[in-house]
Amino acid sequence: MATCEVCGNDYWMAFEVHTVSGDVHTFDSFECAIHRMAPICEHCQVKIVGHGVEVNGRFFCCAHCARAVEGAVGAEIRDAVGARPA
Repeated sequence: MATCEVCGNDYWMAFEVHTVSGDVHTFDSFECAIHRMAPICEHCQVKIVGHGVEVNGRFFCCAHCARAVEGAVGAEIRDAVGARPA
């Protein structure tokens, strides 16, 4: 069995997450994995679980937050949700 690095639960169905930098993390649930690994929106401070938006190396949960912080560059950001091709 493996022990979750967030909650300490020793669970037979724990899983590993391997990062591009070579780090390996062990979790017993997606909740613990999100708690430890998800980036935080630089505007509203929520954990970014979905696609998110990156502007100038900063992460935001949505285009609205990117526009609120990043000025002219952020103004060009659009969410793809609900957008339909012409």
